[in-house]
Amino acid sequence: MTRAEAHAAILAKFPDAIVRDGREGKEAGDPYLVVKAERLHDVVKWMKEDPGMRFEVLQCLSGVDYGKDLASVYHLDSWTNKVTVCLRVELPREKPEVASITDLYGAADWHEREAYDLLGITYTGHPKLVRILCAEDWVGYPLRKDYVFPKEYHGIKNDL
Repeated sequence: MTRAEAHAAILAKFPDAIVRDGREGKEAGDPYLVVKAERLHDVVKWMKEDPGMRFEVLQCLSGVDYGKDLASVYHLDSWTNKVTVCLRVELPREKPEVASITDLYGAADWHEREAYDLLGITYTGHPKLVRILCAEDWVGYPLRKDYVFPKEYHGIKNDL
């Protein structure tokens, strides 16, 4: 299976769930499909469980700040079919929320917690969505482009 064939299968199965095909235009990086947040779990579950797809591995899940909006980006591998597919869910800055996929891929646990901690993306249904890098009383999300680092934290001055 090629990446184009995998994309075509996803588009055929979930035409109402795909917002945009990132293979179009002159965008840099891996080709990707933009998936509606409310349909992501359905799409990923089908990709993992369908005998013709068999995306057995969550290679990476990342939170990204694109300036205007945030995104959760998923790289899924089918070792059986020797193909990787990238999915992207675009989320509003005010309330970035998408379903957790920890029930499908155990590796999503830490990835989702990192994106939550550093960008403020909420993964609904996550079994323990807590900060893992910043202190529990840290204010804000350090990887957001509009984040302003505090001048002081618990008596430690930031002289930068």
